[in-house]
Amino acid sequence: MDLAKLLNPQQLEAVQTTEGPVLILAGAGSGKTRVITYRVTHLIENRGVRPEQILAVTFTNKAADQMKFRVRNLLRAPRSGDPLISTFHSLCVRILRREIGALNYTREFTIYDEADQLQVVKAAMKDLKVDERLVTPKTIQSRISYAKNHGKTAQNLLDDSWEPSWEYTANVFNEYEKRLRKSNALDFDDLLIKTVELFDKFPPAAEKYSTRFPYVMVDEYQDTNRQQYLLVRHLTRVHDNVCVVGDEDQSIYSWRGADIQNILSFEKDFPRVRIIKLEQN
Repeated sequence: MDLAKLLNPQQLEAVQTTEGPVLILAGAGSGKTRVITYRVTHLIENRGVRPEQILAVTFTNKAADQMKFRVRNLLRAPRSGDPLISTFHSLCVRILRREIGALNYTREFTIYDEADQLQVVKAAMKDLKVDERLVTPKTIQSRISYAKNHGKTAQNLLDDSWEPSWEYTANVFNEYEKRLRKSNALDFDDLLIKTVELFDKFPPAAEKYSTRFPYVMVDEYQDTNRQQYLLVRHLTRVHDNVCVVGDEDQSIYSWRGADIQNILSFEKDFPRVRIIKLEQN
């Protein structure tokens, strides 16, 4: 594969810079997905990296599926393994199904979708005698998710409450968490939170996965929230071969706690970083 004929100079630099931290600043239409897929292929075809040593993380199933399809088409020969190309949440499910026993859940934990979560909120409100005319179940559900994505607990909400509906929210949040725990269940936000908690409490677990994936790539890094940021730091615990791609001028997940500071402070987090700007397609 002659990469020089397939990529422009900036894309080629991004693909071939495989060791150490790399920050790729890429706006819309600059070919960032192309760079990630060629980078994965280059590591396997030209650098002799085993496919299963590569982790590429993105935000949506559609984006992950697209990357898998492109990498599969670029590889010249069938391989015994595959790179793990996944969303953050799918990656966390994979880890927790193996490791969550350390947090006193069983591996058969249930993942509650939004409808399940709403039912738990309604049941908690009923038991706590919270009037739905004061604050709706949907509002409380949304506030709980917002709190989790911003690293806040029920007690934080209680401490910060400035009007009764937030006090009700904090009390329901506390009961909601108890009910999920009793049911051996996690909600969507918990998948990230519990994985980070696992790695915080049990550093050897983090080291195991960091060792398993010596090459880590993250797409849309500007959209990562606090938990996703901490997860990336854990996954690079034993190496700094992390390549993040993002647009410092755009973030579409601020409602889920996305923190643009993650991309702006990458140079401080990884002092050896090489910064590459993709400015043309």
